Amino acid sequence: MLGLSGKLGTAPVIDVAVVGGGPAGLSAAILAKQAGLEVVVFEAKVGIIDKACGEGLMPPALLALERMGVARPAGMPFHGIRYVDGPWVAQGAFSMGPGLGVRRTELHRVLRSRVDELGIPVRVQQVSEWSQDEAGVTVQGCRARWMFAADGLRSPIRAELGLGEAARFPARLGIRRHFATAPWAEFVEIHWSPWAEAYVTPVGPNEVGVAILYSADAQPPGEGDPFSRWMHAFPALAERLGDPVSKARGAGPFEQRVKTPMEGRVLLIGDAAGYLDPLTGEGIRLGFDTAAAAVQAVVSARPESFPGMWRGALRRYWVLTSGLLFIRRRDWLRRRLVRFLARFPRIFRFALDSLNHA
Repeated sequence: MLGLSGKLGTAPVIDVAVVGGGPAGLSAAILAKQAGLEVVVFEAKVGIIDKACGEGLMPPALLALERMGVARPAGMPFHGIRYVDGPWVAQGAFSMGPGLGVRRTELHRVLRSRVDELGIPVRVQQVSEWSQDEAGVTVQGCRARWMFAADGLRSPIRAELGLGEAARFPARLGIRRHFATAPWAEFVEIHWSPWAEAYVTPVGPNEVGVAILYSADAQPPGEGDPFSRWMHAFPALAERLGDPVSKARGAGPFEQRVKTPMEGRVLLIGDAAGYLDPLTGEGIRLGFDTAAAAVQAVVSARPESFPGMWRGALRRYWVLTSGLLFIRRRDWLRRRLVRFLARFPRIFRFALDSLNHA
């Protein structure tokens, strides 16, 4: 454990300054506090934060919440993944128990409640000034030994450090909305079309979330607002949905690559540390895992181990997601994939277990 009462210059010192109050940043603060570190969170937005995401917590993400002492969020269990491509349906169940469909606002609420319970200070402040030297980091006048940058997909801190790399796949975007519809399946359904995928996640007894992922250069069919236009690509799904109960929210481009997740005393976590695509639904879990790796590296006094732990946490995700994106861009392969998995459900289950390792 690092000392909490030392001085660097004349400023009082804490162990970790976390920049960003989303799931990755809040989980990093919780884990750091549980490890005995003094931590402060910087977040520009007030209150509960919403953003576009698929809202399905995979089984390992639920285990991570338990380890952090976070109360189980309200939501709807789901038992696996179902692919729907016209008449073809393939589904695989999780071996390690169900996942949970959760509104993003509900997830943020339980994480923030745990932060408050642990007495972790949250400064409502945009980080516009920070610097680092050999001894520590100064963030908005707060002196810390380390900074965890959890400032999102388009991380300004990553950009300032020059750690970003060019994307290798065509840009992909997403848009999400909720509907007053009782879930009709105990699975997260992924509906495929030549232009996009629609992810249907049960989030309440009478509510589902629909997230549509698509290539930035694709033209949505139909008329109306962007979400309604994209729903024309999924007519059978559109017929099942009730009235919308939330505004449409967009996200992307998703692919963000980094040369390294660490520069000096700054460690990138969550989406700031690199992301490829939401195809496999692992975004929240990866945020938890990279946060845990950063805390472990600091607590063990082996910060140089963080890049290796980061690569280990993301390796399976990048391999499987890259493969799915390769198939996604070739319509004939996509159709064959769903038919193949429909005929061989054990292979589908094996793939899910491989991705959802504890």
